[in-house]
Amino acid sequence: MSESPSEAVGADDAHGDKAQKGRSVEGKKPNFFARIALFVRQVVAELRKVVTPTRSELITYTTVVLVFVAVVMAFVFVLDLGIGKATFWIFGS
Repeated sequence: MSESPSEAVGADDAHGDKAQKGRSVEGKKPNFFARIALFVRQVVAELRKVVTPTRSELITYTTVVLVFVAVVMAFVFVLDLGIGKATFWIFGS
């Protein structure tokens, strides 16, 4: 009652249909211009999904980013100052 490995995978996968991914129904690759047209259509479809933030959301997001950058800058400054002092203390003249 056990299945062989090829039966468990399925008939399509066992015969390498995954290698045909991205190809047209006829089994050959679309030409260069058809691929460019498909790419442009997909880009336009994705751009239609973009939601522009409101003015208040944009101000909030900008403030969050600026505060985060300031905190990271302060952390790096303190870390650099501490490493510099430690280096001067160990190797200093």
